[in-house]
Amino acid sequence: MDGIFNTSAELELARRLIETGRDSAEADRLARLILRFLILPSPPDGPSNFPRYGELQNKLETVTLRSDGEAIEDAFLELYAHVHMNEAPYTSEERRRMDEGGGYWNHAGGLSPVLKAEPWIKPDSVSADFGAGNGLQGLLLQLLYPHARTDQIEISSRMADIGHSLREWLGIAPDQVEWIVDDVLNVSAAGYDFIYLYRPVRPEGTGSDFYTRFAREVEAEEHPPVIFSIADCLKDYLSDRYEVFFFDGHLTCFKPRDSEC
Repeated sequence: MDGIFNTSAELELARRLIETGRDSAEADRLARLILRFLILPSPPDGPSNFPRYGELQNKLETVTLRSDGEAIEDAFLELYAHVHMNEAPYTSEERRRMDEGGGYWNHAGGLSPVLKAEPWIKPDSVSADFGAGNGLQGLLLQLLYPHARTDQIEISSRMADIGHSLREWLGIAPDQVEWIVDDVLNVSAAGYDFIYLYRPVRPEGTGSDFYTRFAREVEAEEHPPVIFSIADCLKDYLSDRYEVFFFDGHLTCFKPRDSEC
């Protein structure tokens, strides 16, 4: 995909995004996402779950026609965050369990992990999002880089239901996404090629146990996964089998030492 612009619209939009300082590959991927969201209809259950979608989509269209790359990216981030659903419909029991573990309340992880993941996801990859919310991050990974399967690990069955609808809305095949409705504390990190997480638990008590187990499981793999971690708590639990290959104060990217790409 890198550097291949299929339409004049993609080429022009990517050119303006490059002017913000993005490299051509990331600008290409972002242009594709923006153009896809400009033609999508309102998501399922839009009035109740995404009441500002039409307004923000119209704003994005106006800005894309008239403004520079920075304004376009800002408008898309606003639409993206709305679809991500920061005001997530968790039950009181789900909120209690998340508060006990110190998890973040479905904060949008931003576009950087999605745009930087391409070199690390192959057609036969199995990816996972620990604490997926409505699954938007994993769905965008599938949209840009179709691969074998994404496991969406999320405590809320209501969020999983919304995620099923978003998968269909984005045109992603059912067998490419699997939902594991459970507390991340109960789910193994083994068996994946790429893992995304946004500080699913605080590194204290049971949370510390989670990161200890997580690190042990990924490092026991013959081919350990690449890990993209937002607001990272994992680094102190990993051995020197892993190294950090990208850090910007928000996103930390780990790869097995001596792995290529």
